[in-house]
Amino acid sequence: LRGPPSPSWLFGVTRTLAGPPAAGLLYERWAEEYGSVYSIPCELGQSCVVLCDPKAIQHFYACETREYVHTTLLRTFVERILGRSLFWAEGETHRRHKKLLAPAFRPAAVKDLLPIVNSSALKFAAAWDQLITPNRSPEIDVRDWYDTIGSAGVGLDFGTLRGRRSGVVEAINSLSGLHTDFVAIIQFATSLVTPAVLKFPTTFSRVYKQLDTSLNHVVSEVCEPSALGLGNGEAGGRSVIHHLLENNDLQLMKVPEEIRSQLKLLLLTGYVTTANCLTWCLVELCRQPDIQHKLREELSALPGSQLSWERLTNELPYLDAVIHETLRLHPPLPFTTRVAAQDDIIPLTAPIVTASGAVIDQVFVTKGQLVTVPIYTMNTSTIFWGPDAKEFNPDRFLDQERIPEQIPGHRHILTFVHGQRMCPGRHYALAEMKASVALHMLIQNYVFELLDGPGSKVDVVGDMASVPGVPGGDGDCVPLKVRR
Repeated sequence: LRGPPSPSWLFGVTRTLAGPPAAGLLYERWAEEYGSVYSIPCELGQSCVVLCDPKAIQHFYACETREYVHTTLLRTFVERILGRSLFWAEGETHRRHKKLLAPAFRPAAVKDLLPIVNSSALKFAAAWDQLITPNRSPEIDVRDWYDTIGSAGVGLDFGTLRGRRSGVVEAINSLSGLHTDFVAIIQFATSLVTPAVLKFPTTFSRVYKQLDTSLNHVVSEVCEPSALGLGNGEAGGRSVIHHLLENNDLQLMKVPEEIRSQLKLLLLTGYVTTANCLTWCLVELCRQPDIQHKLREELSALPGSQLSWERLTNELPYLDAVIHETLRLHPPLPFTTRVAAQDDIIPLTAPIVTASGAVIDQVFVTKGQLVTVPIYTMNTSTIFWGPDAKEFNPDRFLDQERIPEQIPGHRHILTFVHGQRMCPGRHYALAEMKASVALHMLIQNYVFELLDGPGSKVDVVGDMASVPGVPGGDGDCVPLKVRR
């Protein structure tokens, strides 16, 4: 396969790819230059096959957990942080874990989310009303969304509205904001053989310890007998965990280890996916006040401030479009990388030219080969999404002809990936995001603005995930003005 030259045997092009937007643009440029499937140099002289072809991507995701699996390094890292959870599992174990988690994401569980989010929104309104005056628009940090997500996910109040920030929130954002660091990679790789290496005081070891400690603390709190009462939760709603424990035959789980691992996974993915998406959604609405106004008009047409499940799913098409456009433009994870567990043949939508000049319509992959799907690139490619692919335009999701149906995934975006590893909680996450945006905009008719106006710069912080932050600010901090 053709591909870019290696600038370094040690790093390959990995440092060039730091940051989701920059990486996405590079992957797309290389696809234009080398074809829809090409090879890039990675660390320590390895290579990685990059798939930008819809048919190849469909095949890749269809074979996940069997022919394509996590790398040993990633799987070990996941086990160290999250235990042997759904994200760690492969093959039959993965299928069993999906079955065990299914009750937490059934329609009944999603419906029970709304009272919790509504209660949280009322708390926000009460707190903000004390700050807003006719002559003053207070600054708020959109990290305050985390209280909503904590309540809905595990039934805990993280205390953000009382001026306190949870240690787990700090740890997750520190992990997400880490930059590619060869010292960190070497430290973790060495720790697989010699765990004591993690005691060396590096940024990676500090974040690793903080995250491990805080996740274990929260999970222990959730697993307290009082927290595991299976009655109604706050305001008549019940969290994901309530549904998980109510509906499962817990004898199928290796109690308490599997429960703890799944709780860690739900907590971490809830933050990385939902919280970041909500933050980016508000940022985009601030950048384009006309879209924010249009969304508010749709929401204001609903009678009363209570949002029912039926209205959320059937009567708010523009809200649905805004959320999906945010997910398209700001996927929490910019790519999927796996290793081939066996030899494979990947079919292509259209032929490509190899480095030797041969024309091929399928790619042979050998066991041990790294394979990547650049999610951000596929979500924002002008080839599939048109000339405005890099722009925030919810209207595209109101016109079926503008949706590239050849791309797999939920609503033809790869944010929730596809196949066996498609996010089982996607409908829950979508409902939570819709309800949060709708209620926070609807109650008291709040208007959100960036501090320096629509043109204010908000960047991606770190390389691990698409975490938004203001340049020169405190990491993931995105302060906004709030007024009525």
